[in-house]
Amino acid sequence: MKKTILLLAIISSLSIKAQKIQWMSLEEAVEAQKIVPKKIITDAYTHWCGPCKMLDKNTFGNKDVATYINEHYYAVKFNAEGNSRINYKGQVFENPGYDPSKKGRNSTHQLTSYFQINAYPTLLFFDEKGEVISPIRGYQTPRQLELYLKLFHTDAHLQITTREQWESYVAAFDYEFEE
Repeated sequence: MKKTILLLAIISSLSIKAQKIQWMSLEEAVEAQKIVPKKIITDAYTHWCGPCKMLDKNTFGNKDVATYINEHYYAVKFNAEGNSRINYKGQVFENPGYDPSKKGRNSTHQLTSYFQINAYPTLLFFDEKGEVISPIRGYQTPRQLELYLKLFHTDAHLQITTREQWESYVAAFDYEFEE
């Protein structure tokens, strides 16, 4: 497994002009951070969520978004109502109420509650040590997501402490991604 994680870290750190995001598990991303430190973006979704499907198709399917994420982040897909067993920070999270026969909504994964996710989709940004920086709730277009990707990647969020500073940052932001 360590060889796989090392390979994923190396591939993810290369400036590959990929058109698809290289998704991994949260555990793999946290391990990869130990080899090549990068921030993590986590897509907390559900199978029944329409905006989650739009985010996948329109935003994560965007070449500019995929290239930027692959270059600067470890990307994690997390089914917020799934049945995966996840070890995060030495604690195991599961979904004991998961019912595989359900077609729509299911019970909520314990990690969903731990991260206080209460809307889908929610994008969670983590720093290079696996600590949550911020959740971003709801569907994001490529340009909307670009603002957050660059904000967190460059650590510009650390300099923004007031609403006025945020508004100034947004007003001055130079968008590059194509819609």
